[in-house]
Amino acid sequence: MMLRSRKKELEESMAHSRTIRDGLIVGLIAYAAVALFYTVFDLLAARGALYTVDLLGRALFQGLRDPAILMFPIARDWTAILLYNAFHLLVSLGIGLLVVSLIAHAERYPPQALLVLIMIVAGGVLTIFGVGYLTESVRPLLPWWSIAVANVVAVLFAGLYLVRRRPGLWQRLNPLALIQS
Repeated sequence: MMLRSRKKELEESMAHSRTIRDGLIVGLIAYAAVALFYTVFDLLAARGALYTVDLLGRALFQGLRDPAILMFPIARDWTAILLYNAFHLLVSLGIGLLVVSLIAHAERYPPQALLVLIMIVAGGVLTIFGVGYLTESVRPLLPWWSIAVANVVAVLFAGLYLVRRRPGLWQRLNPLALIQS
């Protein structure tokens, strides 16, 4: 009896460790995907790398509300860039942990998989609208479509990692299969 209990405890501990590890990796992947997207976005717009990060850092930590000031050549604010990157990384890690925890819950309780999928999709939509709302003052330089595309790119890369890491995940969370059951 005692051995069985210890084995179950060890399995639960390993599953918890896997969830945390995968959540952190998913958060890092999403963070990197968004950062890469906006680096390319800025370079294609001929604004130079880190322009958007600088803009967001100034808006978030210095109260910048008029992006017109950034229309003129000014030096990058490395403090704003570093602070925003730290903020973005922490938020991404938190979202990664939450999403993978929800997926682990759906794997443990398959009848709740549809609800988990709905929660993850709703969270993604809320993230896009939340970022959009919080960046309204800099909308001319940070269009809605870029927020949506950056988040979709993050979801695709993070999702690819999870599908490879957790065999059968796509079948377990496939919306068409879940709706039919």
